[in-house]
Amino acid sequence: MGERDDHGGQGVYLYAVTGDLGEDGRREGLTGILGAPVQVIGHRGLLAHVSRVPLDRFGEEPLRRHLEDLDWVEGVARAHHHVVETLAEAVPTAPVRLVTVYSGEEQVRGLLDRRHADFAAVLARVAGRREWGVKAYVQPDAAAPGPGGGPTGGSAAGAAGAAADSPGTAYLRRRKASLRSRQDLWRAAAERAERLHAALETVAVAARRHRPQDPRLSGRTDWMVLNGAYLVDAGREEEFAAVPASFREEGIDVEINGPWAPYSFTELPAETHGDVPPEASP
Repeated sequence: MGERDDHGGQGVYLYAVTGDLGEDGRREGLTGILGAPVQVIGHRGLLAHVSRVPLDRFGEEPLRRHLEDLDWVEGVARAHHHVVETLAEAVPTAPVRLVTVYSGEEQVRGLLDRRHADFAAVLARVAGRREWGVKAYVQPDAAAPGPGGGPTGGSAAGAAGAAADSPGTAYLRRRKASLRSRQDLWRAAAERAERLHAALETVAVAARRHRPQDPRLSGRTDWMVLNGAYLVDAGREEEFAAVPASFREEGIDVEINGPWAPYSFTELPAETHGDVPPEASP
């Protein structure tokens, strides 16, 4: 464990890193975790935006307990994102992961010194750009066109054969046809999602696909076929938002959300010797 901060029993919670705020970017009175004022630690032209937090609540062992409390995590996340979004509205911002706590200012300055080139590259990449999220859904019970022109592509001969089946065989035949229909629907939906993603990429300067959300998180029962993040120039946001229109006509429900701070595009490359602060969460 590193040296304790001079403010006995307190750690330094890191929200984000920016360049010089300038007069237009200064945010007086900004507060973060536990209502603590947000301060800056400067080093070599970079600014780390931090708050003081009690180590008896944000030290390594207390964090292990608190991270199992979803209400506690939600409250911390809300305060964290408020600070990041406020900064990102004014200047290029590199958010750091939730609950990154250092035991002293010198460790934060060490991070800014050690990762100076990486932070500078990230800030240059996101300057004048914001992140947009796009989610696309299809109904799993929608009919998929089959080779015979009907929902499952059945023929008159196939229907006649089914009529002659025993009840058990008829059930298995229907079950197989239903599964084939859903597979056809999924393949068709996935293909449309790929085309949507490709079309969005032509407008965005960078894109990243995330894993589909669990229905318990999305609040929807239909299939999520795209969960994408896109870094978009501020001057092309209207053009970007217009892309999904034609895909909605193909039976895909498309949701666009944003703009956000560029969380998906500010991850630093890993260090060989590690970069986990002594008081950070595991």
